[in-house]
Amino acid sequence: MRELDINFPTCPVRNILSRMSDKWSLLVLRALQKGGVMRYKDLRNAIPDISQKMLSSTLKRLEEDCLINREMHKEIPPRVEYSLTETGKELMPALVMMIEWAREHFDVITGQQSMP
Repeated sequence: MRELDINFPTCPVRNILSRMSDKWSLLVLRALQKGGVMRYKDLRNAIPDISQKMLSSTLKRLEEDCLINREMHKEIPPRVEYSLTETGKELMPALVMMIEWAREHFDVITGQQSMP
């Protein structure tokens, strides 16, 4: 297998990271991992500082990227539920490792603690 050149525009790693490196995608994925099947209002409560517009656009993009499912129930009033796809679930171990790394190194990286 040929080694990936991350400097090449079609590099899978480069393209996937750029799609998920916004402020909200990882938070939505983590909320769904913890909450399982969630409604829009539940996600808003789980991420209190996200705007409605950003949550809606983030959910749409994550659905287009096949990381979350959107299931609309034909009820009155309509009920929409979100959950991780199998692809989204497969991503979560790497995401959890990154979250733990960020927690451990936050103070050093943000300059709140000097380097050892």
